[in-house]
Amino acid sequence: MLTDEDIKKLIEVFATREEVATKKDLEELRKDFINLQTSVDAYAKKADTYFQEMVMLAHKVDRHEKWIRQIAEKLGIKLEY
Repeated sequence: MLTDEDIKKLIEVFATREEVATKKDLEELRKDFINLQTSVDAYAKKADTYFQEMVMLAHKVDRHEKWIRQIAEKLGIKLEY
């Protein structure tokens, strides 16, 4: 027969009903994870689009800088940076 002291020790070792995750808890966690994953995917797409735009903008600025140098050279103007 178990004594009250033995039962208290067992309670400390084993998980109680409140500590055990239920199927409902796991389903809610799964839904939260899916929402988080969707948000991360949306952010990654926006970041990728932004970086592509920055690359295009850098090429455009380089092209304009090249034209300015060519114009300055033909006009005999020295550009200082």
